[in-house]
Amino acid sequence: MNKGILKLLVCAAVLLTGCEDLIEPAIENNRQLDPSAYLPSDSRFPFGILLNGYNRVPTNSWSFNDVATDDAVSNDQDNGYLKMATGQWTANNNPANQWTNCFAGIQYLNIMLGEVNKVQWVTDPVANRLFTTRIKGEAYGLRALLMYHLLLTHAGKGVSGTMLGVPILLKPQTTSDNYNLPRASFDDCMKQIYQDLDSADVKLPLDYQNFSLGQESLIPAKYGQVTLEQYNRAFGVTFSGLFTGRIAKAVRAQAALLAASPAYNNGNTNKWTDAANYAANVLNLNGGLNAVTSNAASGLTWYANTAEIANIKDGANPPEILWRNNWGENRDLEQANFPPTLFGNGRINPTQNLVDAFPMLNGYPINNSNSGYNTADPYTNRDPRLKMFVLVNGTTAGVNNTAINTTANGTTNDALNKVATSTRTGYYLRKLLRQDVNLNPTSSTNQRHYKPHIRYTEIALAYAEAANEAWGPTGTSTNAYSAYDIIRAIRRRAGIGTSNNDAYLESAKGNKDMMRTLIRNERRLELCFEGFRFWDLRRWNAELTEPAKGVSIQNGVYTLLPAVQDRVFQSYMKYGPIPYSEILKFPALEQNEGWN
Repeated sequence: MNKGILKLLVCAAVLLTGCEDLIEPAIENNRQLDPSAYLPSDSRFPFGILLNGYNRVPTNSWSFNDVATDDAVSNDQDNGYLKMATGQWTANNNPANQWTNCFAGIQYLNIMLGEVNKVQWVTDPVANRLFTTRIKGEAYGLRALLMYHLLLTHAGKGVSGTMLGVPILLKPQTTSDNYNLPRASFDDCMKQIYQDLDSADVKLPLDYQNFSLGQESLIPAKYGQVTLEQYNRAFGVTFSGLFTGRIAKAVRAQAALLAASPAYNNGNTNKWTDAANYAANVLNLNGGLNAVTSNAASGLTWYANTAEIANIKDGANPPEILWRNNWGENRDLEQANFPPTLFGNGRINPTQNLVDAFPMLNGYPINNSNSGYNTADPYTNRDPRLKMFVLVNGTTAGVNNTAINTTANGTTNDALNKVATSTRTGYYLRKLLRQDVNLNPTSSTNQRHYKPHIRYTEIALAYAEAANEAWGPTGTSTNAYSAYDIIRAIRRRAGIGTSNNDAYLESAKGNKDMMRTLIRNERRLELCFEGFRFWDLRRWNAELTEPAKGVSIQNGVYTLLPAVQDRVFQSYMKYGPIPYSEILKFPALEQNEGWN
C-alpha cells in the first residue's frame, strides 16, 4: 500500500551480505529482479525474498498486549500498550499497527509468486518442480496469515457502517500502479484468506519429513511420480519450521474464529459451525481430544520443560506446539520480568483482576458460595495454574529459590512500589520465564527459549468456543467431542475439580451462556501473556474499561487496590484504526468509525 514498501526489496540482499555496506550499499548489492540469474548457484536471492514474508509474521516476538487490558500493567512508562490503555491510542499513534509490516510482507510474497516459476532452484527438473511447488505453497500460506493479522488489527465498521477489511493485493505493486485503492469487505478478505490457504494446502505436505526405502507409498500422490531422493530433497525434514499444510489448517481455524466472533459477525451461526469444524480438523490430526489429554504436562508448562526444550532440534516440535520460531540461548524475558532482587526489571505485573479469575482447586470461582475462598488466605487451595503463571507474595523464584516479598512494607526492592522496577500490583510475572536463568552479573547464565506461533491448546479452546456457540455445551455435530469435553480435559490437566468431579463445570453443562463464560475464562487463564487478551476482548464486544486492580499486603492484611491504572477506551476502539498517514495519502481508503 505504501510506495516505500518497494524500497524494502533491496533488504533481501542483506541476507546474503555482511553489514559493512548497510548504510551506503555497494552497487553490486542492489540486486534487481533478473530471471537470467536465477540459477541453483544463486537461488539464495529469490529465497531471501520469501524469507521476508517469514520475518514479518507478527507472532515472531512477544507483544504482552495484556498491558492494554485488565490482566496486567507495566512499570515501563514507554510501553506502547500502556499508552494505548491510558488514552494515547490514536490513528497516527498505534502501537498495535500492522499495516506497513504486513503489506510489506505481502508485497514480497507477491513478488515471489510472480517470479518463482522462473527460478532454477536445482538442476534436476523433477526436484526443481517440487521446490517451486513448495515455495508457492509457503507464499500463499504466509500471505493468508498476514492478511489475517491485518484483519485482526485494522478491520472494522467504516463510517458507512459496512464491515470492512483491507485492500486485497494479489500482485506486486509497481511505481506505475494505482495505490489509491478502497478497502475490500471483511467477508471478501476472508474469502481470499481461505482461497490462499486452499492453495497452500494443496501444494504443501502436512509436515516436512524424510521417507526411507520401503516408504515410497507414503509420498503424497499429488506430487506425481517422484523418487525418494527427489521428495526428501524438496520436502524433507531439513525444511521443518517452514509453512506446512498443518499450519495452513490452523491459520484457517484462527481466521474463522475471528470471523465468527460477535464484533465481526452479524449473527450467522454457520460461521461458528465453520470455526468449530476447522479447529476440529486440526485437533484430529493430533489425536482429537487426546491433543489435550495425552500431553498434559507439556501443554501446561511447555515453556519450562527443560529436558523437552533441550532436545529440540531439526525444527521438530514438542507435543504441545504446532508451529514455533527458532530457539535461542538468551535471558531476555527474565531480564525484563524477574523481580528486582533477582536482578530483573519487573516489567509485566499481573493484576488482581487476573488473579481473581483463577478458580479454587475444587473448580468453583472464588465469588461462588461453594468455593471455600478465604480472603485472609487468598492463595491457598487455588487453581495450581495461579502460582505457575503468577509470582505471588511469599513464593520462591530463580536459581536459588529466593522468597519474593511483595508486601507494602517489605524491605527489599520487590516490595510494592518500592522503586521504579518494583511491582505496581503486588504480583510479578512467572509464566514464560525459566527459573534456571541466573541474572547475577557475577555468575549470569542464559537458557534456551523459543516462542510458539500456534499451540494446540489455542486450537482446542477455539473449538470449545465455536462448538458451544454452534451446538451448545455438549453438542458435537459430526465431531467426536464437545465444548464440554475440551474444557473438562483442560481443567483436569491443570488439576481442577479432581476431588468433586468438577461440580461447577457439571452445572454449566446444560447452560450455553454459563459455558460461554467458563470457556472465555479458561482461554484467559491458559493463554495469558501470550498475546491473546487484547484481541479477545475486542472480538467479543467485551468491556474494555475495567480498571487494573492490585493488592496491598501489610501485616498479613490484604487490601484491594481498586484502580492501580484506569483503562481509557472508547466504544469504537473495539476496532483498530487505519493509519492516519494512509488516509491522508489515499482518499479511497475509508477510516473505521470513530477514528479521525
